[in-house]
Amino acid sequence: MSQKAFSKSKRRIGYARVSTDDQKLGLQLDALKGAGCTKIFRDEASGAARSRPGLDTCLAALRPGDVLVVWRLDRLGRSLAHLLSIVEGLRDRDVGLRSLTESIDTTSAGGKLIFSIFGALAEYERAMISERVRAGMRAAKKRGANVGRRAALTPTALTQARRLIAAGESISDVARSMRCGVSTLYRALGRDV
Repeated sequence: MSQKAFSKSKRRIGYARVSTDDQKLGLQLDALKGAGCTKIFRDEASGAARSRPGLDTCLAALRPGDVLVVWRLDRLGRSLAHLLSIVEGLRDRDVGLRSLTESIDTTSAGGKLIFSIFGALAEYERAMISERVRAGMRAAKKRGANVGRRAALTPTALTQARRLIAAGESISDVARSMRCGVSTLYRALGRDV
């Protein structure tokens, strides 16, 4: 096969995962080999595990035009948000996705629609998270909680800074002694005046 023909062909790269030592990869491996996977990466780890070396290596090995093949979508992502993130990354890299059990193949016209739906779901998920965070912050403020970063300078430190400035110390010297930036000191003094 010529180099040009090879670059146009789609490599099928498989990924298989089981959660416990009691489970076996055999069923998934057989299905992935039957689907024409030339290389199969695997993990024996919970889907909730933050780091899965097999998945990380698999994703790094994919090139534009490749197709990632999984037995089921739940083998790929630990949550809907994680799955959507992976799918978005694949789409951005021009890598297809095929799930054998759910009959999803993003290299077909119908599969491209699925990719678009996944993208819309990811955008919706991000918007919902942002909305929940803002609602939580509003509720916390109503309860009187301090929302946001902790103040860089305590009230005691601000009092000390005012004394030093009144005694003729420069703002930059006071900021250095308070271990903060000049702009931070100005903001704190202005906010507390």
